[in-house]
Amino acid sequence: MREGDTSTSLLWPRIVFGTTPLGNIYQVVDEAVKHEIVANWFRYSEAPVFVDSAGKYGAGLALENLGKNLTALGIAPGDVIISNKLAWKRSPLLTPEPTFEPGAWFGLEHDAVQRISYEGILECHEEGNALLFPYEAQLLSVHDPDEYLAAAESAADAEKRYRDILDAYRALFELKAAGKARAIGVGSKQWPVIKRLFDDGIALDWVMFANSYTVMRHPAELRHFMDELHRAGVAIINSAVFHGGFLTGGEFFDYRKVTRDSDPDLYSWRDRFQSLCRRHGVSPAFAAAQFGLSHPGVVALALSTSQAERVESLIELTKGSLTEEFQADLLREGLL
Repeated sequence: MREGDTSTSLLWPRIVFGTTPLGNIYQVVDEAVKHEIVANWFRYSEAPVFVDSAGKYGAGLALENLGKNLTALGIAPGDVIISNKLAWKRSPLLTPEPTFEPGAWFGLEHDAVQRISYEGILECHEEGNALLFPYEAQLLSVHDPDEYLAAAESAADAEKRYRDILDAYRALFELKAAGKARAIGVGSKQWPVIKRLFDDGIALDWVMFANSYTVMRHPAELRHFMDELHRAGVAIINSAVFHGGFLTGGEFFDYRKVTRDSDPDLYSWRDRFQSLCRRHGVSPAFAAAQFGLSHPGVVALALSTSQAERVESLIELTKGSLTEEFQADLLREGLL
């Protein structure tokens, strides 16, 4: 039997709004634009609106801006469901740029340190709700356990770090039992870590894959695991389906800046993909979003934008489907 209770009354929408732009990912976003982004979530969506954030996003800046703008808009707490992925806590900024994900975050006044442990997760939860005040996160998870494990310096250290992650989940289940969370999940860029937790009996209500199940990358082993999650009733939220905006024309791929000289294979794939999209009269964003939703276990996409006027178009990306002809051409041209 799995620890915890996976039953939840949540009815997931097709889109979960990401908050990385509120934390100044890739660029400093004007405060007025951040306000309009949040306003448009509620202008174009039915309540409750689902929002995903994390202490890592802008070293808490995303959470802070989320709470500030929800308050300014007068959003009732019952009209928003907030996911806070826990693991990173604010710390003093002592270097020219933050020490986590160098080159990805701009205009920050704080750094962040990873705090994955029983006590660390409780501290991150408390800090997150303080930044969100008067709102509180209802969906809780451990963020980037893969990065925490990857930093191990020895096999013994790796085992110790995995025990830290299990202790972090003990804290999350206690918060849920106390009525301080509606559902418990995990967010990770490396899906095998999610599988390890699932196989070890952690009762996940939902999982969030990042940069994992996309039109560009969709390994058979991951599809099989997604089938297993679906059979177990675990909701799958798919995020980063554009690989950091690269598939739609950006210059960042999975949180790092790339060029045609440094990564010619990535650009070659994108060129062929975008050419196929043009021939079929669909946007690369639509094709990537619809592929990201194509597995039956995926209940929602987590999508974000730094441009307020694009919020409505993000919602449209989750509607409709890819034609059989387009999918056949993806396969024929070696893109799948």
